[in-house]
Amino acid sequence: MCAKKINTPIERYRIYLRLEKGLSHRTIEAYMMDVLRFGQFLKDAGKCYEDAGVEDIRTFLEALSDIGINSRSQARMLSALRSFYSFLKLDGYMEDDPSQLMKSPKIGLRLPDVLTLDEIESVIDSFDDTQQEKKRNRAIVELLYSCGLRVSELCELRISDLNLTEEFIRVIGKGNKQRLVPISQRAIMELNAYFSDRESIVIKQGFQDYVFVSERRGKPLSRITVFRIIKDAVVRAGIKKNVSPHTFRHSFATHLLEGGANLRIIQAMLGHESISTTEIYTHIDRKRLREEVIEYHPRNKRIKR
Repeated sequence: MCAKKINTPIERYRIYLRLEKGLSHRTIEAYMMDVLRFGQFLKDAGKCYEDAGVEDIRTFLEALSDIGINSRSQARMLSALRSFYSFLKLDGYMEDDPSQLMKSPKIGLRLPDVLTLDEIESVIDSFDDTQQEKKRNRAIVELLYSCGLRVSELCELRISDLNLTEEFIRVIGKGNKQRLVPISQRAIMELNAYFSDRESIVIKQGFQDYVFVSERRGKPLSRITVFRIIKDAVVRAGIKKNVSPHTFRHSFATHLLEGGANLRIIQAMLGHESISTTEIYTHIDRKRLREEVIEYHPRNKRIKR
């Protein structure tokens, strides 16, 4: 029922933007692109626009953040969704507008949550024998952390990109730029364990070279699927931080910096075009330094007493 109705409000909304709001063609196309992107997200979850609630919009924005879309772009997308849902309510498609309960993302420097080594281990260990596709999911977390991959890079990773003998993988990053990233022995071990299970999966034609595939669908995992795998694992591990796949990339970079790695090396490993993007990790390091001083400096200890 929902699937039949999706096209009708979309087309009416386009007309509404052009005739009633008087927006330019360029602005209308930008709004439509954002709304359709959210529609695809809902479709992947088995829902349509009229089914969406606050949690769906929140998860969508978190997923955008996870794939590297900044808070300014997220705020623009939320603005488009507010306009769309306002129209749906105005035109009688919905009684309530879920977008009105969402706060706009804060624009500016945001220091991301970072996991400790123990927390990362607890996430990996949460995939026990009761968890379906345990070996695949352990390998996913290990590669996100050990190689500092974006979730999109992980989903696009091919078997032909792996050189486990030389302990390197080829990563296709933003703008189709390639980089070579070292892979740890632990990650190789987790991958090999997963590959023993992967042999029994019936993979659909054209997708045989993808590393991470769905056991049920025989197709590459989507970014949203990886997002949900991580969210469920974090809950099982009892971690209260705001964790997404991108958190493991942040943790990778932060731990390298704390271990003494050069910022330029971290930039190359992450595939950042500009060093200014990588410099956020120096802010994290300073923040942690301040926390350590407050916690352990004798002057501060005396003030506490």
